Amino acid sequence: MRCALLLIFVVTLGVVLRVPRLNVRPVHGDEAVHAYKFNELWTGKGYQYDPHEYHGPTLNYSTLPFLWLRGAGDYSQVDIALFRFVPVLFGLGLVLLLPLVADGLGRWAALAAGVLTAVSPLMVFCSRHYVQETLLVFFVFAVIALGWRFARTRRPIWAVLAGLAAGLAHATKETCVIAFAALLAALLGPWLWQRFVRRVPAAVRRPFPWRPLLSGAAAAVVISVVLFSAFFTHWKGSWDSIRTFSTYFERGVGGSVHDHPWDYYLRMLLYTHYAPGPVWSEALIVVLAAAGMAAALFGKGPGDARPAFVRFLAVYTLLMVLVYSALPYKTPWSMLGMLHGLILLAGVGAVSLLRRLKHLPFQVPVALLLLAVTAQLGVQSYRTNLDPRFVTDTRNPYVYAQPLRGVVLMGSFVERLAAAHPDGRAMLVKVIMPNAWPVPWYLRRLEAVGYWEDPPLDCDAPVIVTATDAPAGLEDRLNGAYERFSYGLRADVTIVVYVNTDLMDRFRAAERAAAGEGK
Repeated sequence: MRCALLLIFVVTLGVVLRVPRLNVRPVHGDEAVHAYKFNELWTGKGYQYDPHEYHGPTLNYSTLPFLWLRGAGDYSQVDIALFRFVPVLFGLGLVLLLPLVADGLGRWAALAAGVLTAVSPLMVFCSRHYVQETLLVFFVFAVIALGWRFARTRRPIWAVLAGLAAGLAHATKETCVIAFAALLAALLGPWLWQRFVRRVPAAVRRPFPWRPLLSGAAAAVVISVVLFSAFFTHWKGSWDSIRTFSTYFERGVGGSVHDHPWDYYLRMLLYTHYAPGPVWSEALIVVLAAAGMAAALFGKGPGDARPAFVRFLAVYTLLMVLVYSALPYKTPWSMLGMLHGLILLAGVGAVSLLRRLKHLPFQVPVALLLLAVTAQLGVQSYRTNLDPRFVTDTRNPYVYAQPLRGVVLMGSFVERLAAAHPDGRAMLVKVIMPNAWPVPWYLRRLEAVGYWEDPPLDCDAPVIVTATDAPAGLEDRLNGAYERFSYGLRADVTIVVYVNTDLMDRFRAAERAAAGEGK
């Protein structure tokens, strides 16, 4: 009963930081892309895996129940909060999976890991971001948790469920192979450590469970093929899901605007401060994870933890940190899997630290200090995800290529212009931008919007949307008179909206009439 109440408390803590004001942050370009791809599936165009972009289908299929419940015809009838609620549930699921490994981590370590999962600023940020990362981390952790249950019980059902989780991870994002490789290495690593470093004699061998493991592998393949083939309607998708790894390998190690130094993730977690502004730091997690790793590799593990399981997590997490640090391609959300491993070890480290102090007079102040720093993580999480002052501010380290509120104002302005135009929502809008996302999201309620990377020969339209980074020559191709309006898209890019003067006259007249009626 006590364990159930503690789990409810931790989940509630996660809900408080994840669910409120899901639309407070403007839609990111990646979110807009994924929402658009989902809309194609929802409106009957189906799903076809693209081995070069967009990632796997689990995010799309996981969103379907919410549109079914809402009864929306397409994504123009819902806001971003509905889409973001999908990763919210998977973020909370990371807490709900912890009871499956409580006998491996130790009950108190699992509780500590649950609290850190609930309040970590980056964990909360990614749980409120409509991209694949939170789903990927959930499915990988499900492989670990269900695999552990199989190792403990040898019941085939756990192997099959772990296989399904592995297949779902593969159908989520291509970077699952990094986690899979780390998991396989971690299975072998602790045995080698025990056998050749600590020189522990080999235990009596149990028969190798070939049949359950083959059943799990078959389950992984089946669920992956079902999803990538769009339920057997696009068989090429399954082959493309394998062929794509060469593409993403080249992207991960090749030159990119997202290339960063090897210590980019660790610096972000340990200390970030852009003056004038607050300090961001998840150093508590990193320090406790180091303590947990030391306890795993050199001690017997804290309390009721299983040393073999903790060593497995230590090797897995260390490999994840090394690989993600080595890869030049880096974005804040890409390190979520690495961070989750650190959080699991941090739970072990917290308990191990308190146990080493042994005496209550020493344990109490240290426990209070840990609680205080954890509470401060919650404050940072609020600031990162819910405080309007920082959700788009570049002083927030997790803000990356984040659109400003100007794009929201632009969308509202163009919709109001359409209301004043004789064609209404069918008013022609030409968007001329090399990278228009997330503009399509904010113009999704209009029916006649066209997109060009370069100015077409005929640029005329009632409304033209472009940006300061668009190719030159647009104004030279405009016929008639236009008024120009500017809105911030990102720190280095401004959206420019050209409005035909006749439409502006109609718009201003409509605005004056509406203001008069409101008095």
